Amino acid sequence: MPSVSDRYTFYSGKSQTSASSSGTFKSIDPSTGRPSCSIHTSSTQDVDSAISSASSAFRSWSSTPPIERSRVLLKAVTLLRARNDELAAIETLDTGKPFSETSTVDVVTGADVLEYYANLIASGGLNGESFRLRDSAWVYTTKESLGVCAGIGAWNYPIQIALWKSAPCLAAGNTMVYKPSEVTPLHAQLLAEIYREAGVPDGVFNVVYGAGEVGGYLTKHPQIQKVSFTGQVSTGKKVAGSAAGEMKYVTMELGGKSPLIVLDDCDVNIAVDGAMMANFFSTGQVCTNGTRVFVPKAMKSRFENLLLEKISYIRAGDLQNPDTNFGPLVSKPHYDKVISYINHGINNDRAKLLTGGSGKPKNLPSTYQNGYWLTPTVFTDCTDSMKITQEEIFGPVMTILYYADLDEAVRRANDTELGLAAGVFGKNITRCHDVIWQLQAGITWVNTWGESPAEMAVGGWKSSGVGVENGRKGLENWVQNKSTLVEMGGEVPTVFTKLETKAKL
Repeated sequence: MPSVSDRYTFYSGKSQTSASSSGTFKSIDPSTGRPSCSIHTSSTQDVDSAISSASSAFRSWSSTPPIERSRVLLKAVTLLRARNDELAAIETLDTGKPFSETSTVDVVTGADVLEYYANLIASGGLNGESFRLRDSAWVYTTKESLGVCAGIGAWNYPIQIALWKSAPCLAAGNTMVYKPSEVTPLHAQLLAEIYREAGVPDGVFNVVYGAGEVGGYLTKHPQIQKVSFTGQVSTGKKVAGSAAGEMKYVTMELGGKSPLIVLDDCDVNIAVDGAMMANFFSTGQVCTNGTRVFVPKAMKSRFENLLLEKISYIRAGDLQNPDTNFGPLVSKPHYDKVISYINHGINNDRAKLLTGGSGKPKNLPSTYQNGYWLTPTVFTDCTDSMKITQEEIFGPVMTILYYADLDEAVRRANDTELGLAAGVFGKNITRCHDVIWQLQAGITWVNTWGESPAEMAVGGWKSSGVGVENGRKGLENWVQNKSTLVEMGGEVPTVFTKLETKAKL
């Protein structure tokens, strides 16, 4: 694993090693449970300085022509791609994901989004519209930058989420103060340094560190014009409420309890592969995971037998080994949380434990014995009222629910306050589209799961979010519209005119 240096608040283009700090906390390698470095918590003075730096940089950056901003951001893309493996190794150290995943997904998909927005603004993505209103008047619109924005990252895809937020923010001419999750903070300074090396002016991208109190102070700050948050529903609601009270723009990407519906004509091989990708990729720590798997009753034995066979293809172990495809959970508190859900499923919900449980994977290297490892777990014969089928677990825990007819499956799938993602697997594409049309979720898939390209706008329904990220729609969330009406008739239409005196007869 790579060695890393301590992390400090980053603003005005450099790491502020001499700045005031309200203390430190440790970044923990989840595979071993050992600390990797110290993180200096940003004080309120640090946050103020970072925001001041962003505010000072805003005027120049926002007035830089989009084509010039694009060239700078594309240089950052080149640097990200050149340093992919170096950055991926840091992500593995920080998150516990296998290098086979971080090197092919995390940095790559973040760079894709930055490249997409850099090209979009270079090709007129920030252009407004104009139209003739009448013979003497026309209207034009412009898309104006917002100002200083706050980005609050999540711990499961650290550098990807940092890029998903900063790419459209900076492309639109805004500046950002970014706070990574205190659980996985190592990427933030590296990204700031890459932006600086690419030519992003000092103060355009800044980093503060800490837990909820730092995020709370940042998002409530009067100079912050927008808050983009990724995290759990309960926290997101608090952040959104606070921001709305200050009339700030918000984008919220929150949690899910997403349904995956297998149709009765689906090849069982495809159904099982889809369910495994939707539950065990990234050790199940994905907000869009399809953790409620609805399977036709007639497919029960075939589905479960093949699933048990393919569970053996999940390989925990040396995170640097390219054959390893399963890592630990991200932290001790999260490990304890997932264990408590598994125990509740067994002891309280009385769900049938098909495989897994609260133990560690077999044959782990001795260096990993104190890490936060957990075996992939599957509960079957689940009901809709169970806690494990109602609440987001955010771990490698699949719940299988059987259904008799498709209308019933769709109704049960929608019976949740969350609406982040949903998907369907089947041979009849027309039927699949009909199911997708009925599912209440903002991100949906047919015969696949999890892919989220830069071109595809993604966002949740219901309590799963506000606004979207990525795609053309994602850029609209980082600008404000200005409409201008131009009257060219040579006089001002007015009702305040002098009345003519009527002559007496």
